[in-house]
Amino acid sequence: MKTMNAVVTGATGCVGMNFLKHLSEQGGSALALVRPGSERIKDLLTINGVSVVECDLANLADITSEDDFDVFYHFGWENTEKSFRDAPYKQKINITYTLDAVKLAAKLGCQTFVGAGSQAEYGRIKHKIYPDTPTNPDSAYGAAKLCTYKLSQIYANSLNIRHVWARIFSVYGPYDNPGTLISSSIIKILRNETPQFTKGEQQWDFLYAEDLARALYLLGEKGVANSVYCVGSGQTKLIREYLEVLKNKINPDLSLSFGGQPYRNNQVMNLCADIDNLTKDTGFLPEISFEVGIARTIDWFKQFYPDG
Repeated sequence: MKTMNAVVTGATGCVGMNFLKHLSEQGGSALALVRPGSERIKDLLTINGVSVVECDLANLADITSEDDFDVFYHFGWENTEKSFRDAPYKQKINITYTLDAVKLAAKLGCQTFVGAGSQAEYGRIKHKIYPDTPTNPDSAYGAAKLCTYKLSQIYANSLNIRHVWARIFSVYGPYDNPGTLISSSIIKILRNETPQFTKGEQQWDFLYAEDLARALYLLGEKGVANSVYCVGSGQTKLIREYLEVLKNKINPDLSLSFGGQPYRNNQVMNLCADIDNLTKDTGFLPEISFEVGIARTIDWFKQFYPDG
């Protein structure tokens, strides 16, 4: 297959940054659509083959290009803060933005549209989650993702664009939001603080961002039209086990405090992706263990949050 020429929204987030680096390593090129004034534009400009255009999701209709592109990767999403996760009107706007992204994909000649869905589309499930597990989101965020999935699929089909939907589970790695469990724990331990956690009994599925980037690249190449893919590691550990590994990479003498924080009312206790169809259709298997991935992530965060 010829090298991929992609369009990417949400290019400065953890998913977007790691994806663009992987795409570049494969010899591909990309048009990265970035929120105006983003501090990470300078990082994007260091990636070979990436051209940057500053554009809010609300203004996708303004984008033009003389080039044709192969795949449109839509990672952009507004109002991702925890305080907005259950705000229906804040989430609703993303449905329009995603449909605008499908329209832009057609305008730019893309044959494939890869959307970034979420495990939140399923709600709380007590067993391994399969692509066809019934969806029952219990947050406005999850409901908006689910609605966006179906509407973007219908629209893409009407435009003869191959539609692929990646339901992403828990990701960690460089460029991650500092407010996530993994990132905030790294930052606090680097500062010699003792984070307060729940009992940590959740069974969780974490995937390193470089592995996620590779999975998304393969879905752009080989994903089956109108398919849903759960994208995770396919394996779980207790949250407290992950956190102990993280802590030992920074300060083995520190004692973590489990049980000081209550579980949320709608706490998800089990989160494990079934990746069989992802592996079957694309050949993807995770390559980077949590022990290796977390060490790399800690090294990245040390640039901004040095210990001591």
